[in-house]
Amino acid sequence: MTFNLRARLTAEFLGTAFLVAAVIGSGIMGERLAGGNVAIALLANTIATGAALVALILTFGPISGAHLNPAVTLADALERGIPWREAGAYMLVQCAGGLAGAIIVHLMFGLHWYSFSSHSRNGWALVLSEFIATFGLLSVIWGCSRLRSGTVPFAVASYITAAYWFTASTSFANPAVTIARSMSDTFAGIRPSDVPPFIVAQLAGALAATFLFRWVVPNLPLHAEEVLVPHPRA
Repeated sequence: MTFNLRARLTAEFLGTAFLVAAVIGSGIMGERLAGGNVAIALLANTIATGAALVALILTFGPISGAHLNPAVTLADALERGIPWREAGAYMLVQCAGGLAGAIIVHLMFGLHWYSFSSHSRNGWALVLSEFIATFGLLSVIWGCSRLRSGTVPFAVASYITAAYWFTASTSFANPAVTIARSMSDTFAGIRPSDVPPFIVAQLAGALAATFLFRWVVPNLPLHAEEVLVPHPRA
C-alpha cells in the first residue's frame, strides 16, 4: 500500500509526539516515584523510552519509515531515500510533533503547558557524547536496514536503551527531541542555551555514520529507501 505525503507527515508528527511523551512523561513519573534515587528515575526513563521506540517504529514504520528524528531524515535524504522537499517537511513536523508531545505530557501531569528547562547540560564531554550517540544510532540503522531490515525496531530501541547509560549526555541523539526537552523543566529537560551544541553534534554524528556506511556498503544509495523500515513511496 502506498501512502501519500500527508499521511506520512501525520505519521511522523504522531510518532515524534508519542516519543517525546514517553521520554518526558517517564522522566516525570520516575522522578516522582524514585524517592530521590536518580539511578532509579533514569532506569524508569530508559525502559519506557526503549519500549516506546519498538512500538512506534513498528506502528509508523510501514507508513513513513518512522524516522521520528531530523538527523535520520537528513541521512535518508543524503542517500536519496527521500526527496529533499519532503525531507524538509518531515523535519518540520517532527519538531512540531515533539513540542506537541511535551505540551501534552505537561497537561497530563498537571503542570503548566510549557516550562523552559533550567537543567544544565553543557561542556565538551556532553557534546562529544551526543556525537557518539547519534553516530552509533545511524550506524545501527544503516547496518541493520541493509542486512536485516526486520530487526531495525528492536535494534534501534536496544541501542538507545544502552546509550542512555554509556553516554554522559544520556543519549538525546535527536534534534526534535532535544528541542522539545528544552521546553520542559523536568527530569528529562535541557536548558535552551545548551540545545544548539547538542544539535550540531547530533547532525555531525549522523553525517559521519552515513558517509562511513556509504564506504562500508558501496551499494547503500540503491537501497536507502528502506530506512528506517521498508515502506512504499508515494
